Amino acid sequence: MDATIYHNPACGTSRNTLEMIRAAGIEPDIIEYLKSPPSRDALARMISDAGLTVRQAIREKGTPYAVLGLNDPNLTDDQLLDAMLKDPILINRPFVVTPLGTRLARPSEAVLDILPDAFKGAFFKEDGEQVLDQEGKRVV
Repeated sequence: MDATIYHNPACGTSRNTLEMIRAAGIEPDIIEYLKSPPSRDALARMISDAGLTVRQAIREKGTPYAVLGLNDPNLTDDQLLDAMLKDPILINRPFVVTPLGTRLARPSEAVLDILPDAFKGAFFKEDGEQVLDQEGKRVV
């Protein structure tokens, strides 16, 4: 299966998501979006395909979101997209695209919705939280 992850290796959620994809037997295309941001069309399409609004796809924490005044409710989607492309740290992460759909994998286990049911065993996040049981099924 083809998969692409818009990844930030400094982000634990992004690292956990990448490892879940690999645990499904998939080696994704990894795009470090801070170095190689998506095009405007690709970003808008990912946001739409994930069922999000542009505002829902903006990262606030650890970014210049407040300094740039992006909390202004009068800003248009185009203005928000412009800000995200100018400063890619504002793009929430990780976005994952597979033939089964597109997700903003926050929390990281949201990626399971768009991966095949191919897990062979338990999966634990970096912090020790169990996501999949011994049979490869989601822990609720």
